[in-house]
Amino acid sequence: MRLTKNDERKALRMLKEGDTAPQFDLPSDSGGRLNLKAFRGHRVVLYFYPKDDTEGCTLEAQEFNALAGAFARAGAAVIGISPDSVKSHDKFKCKHALELELASDEDKSVAEAYGVWVEKSMYGRTFMGIERSTFLISPKGKIERIWRKVRPRGHAEAVLGAITEKDA
Repeated sequence: MRLTKNDERKALRMLKEGDTAPQFDLPSDSGGRLNLKAFRGHRVVLYFYPKDDTEGCTLEAQEFNALAGAFARAGAAVIGISPDSVKSHDKFKCKHALELELASDEDKSVAEAYGVWVEKSMYGRTFMGIERSTFLISPKGKIERIWRKVRPRGHAEAVLGAITEKDA
């Protein structure tokens, strides 16, 4: 089977468990910055989502937010990344009383580094977009676990379960 150029590019950037997590430094909600290096020594749950204030993305954020204390007790920081602007993140957090850290990847460079900026199709139309995915990053900066093509309902609980299972 011959790969298309798009498939070849996707295969080259497909991260695997055990790989070093790509570094990033992104603007975050409330005018701050999030840098993966700052979390060295702690686990990080990095979840990519398509768009602020849409049904699935809101559900996923609310579920991660509801379990924020449990993630903190397990020693894990939770960071959501989307191509939305910082202003959009601020509105989203305020509207839904979210306490999660949200980073703005407007140029999609981090999404591309993690292999989640992909060609999608809907109603016979193809376009580029975020593939809802989550990466569990170890305290040493290695990818411990990857969830791709995530369904929002119950996902945060599954991620928390994977963390607590590793620690048991």
